[in-house]
Amino acid sequence: MVKLRLKRCGRKQRAIYRIVAIDVRSRREGRDLGKVGFYDPIKNQTYSNVPAILFFLERGAQPTGIVHDILKKGIFKELRVN
Repeated sequence: MVKLRLKRCGRKQRAIYRIVAIDVRSRREGRDLGKVGFYDPIKNQTYSNVPAILFFLERGAQPTGIVHDILKKGIFKELRVN
């Protein structure tokens, strides 16, 4: 099963997260199937590659709770999906 989840990047005390499609059995820093965006919680900025996210969602990928909330603010709002 594939999930869309956050992968931590950045330096100490200054985390930036990549939104990645990754196998459920992989660890947080494990090898991902594709990078689909990033999220900076300090600046509250989000970049999303919409075609890549839709590609993985159409094939059954499930977003985690936090990623779902991030996407709800941006992509799902544009597409009018709950």
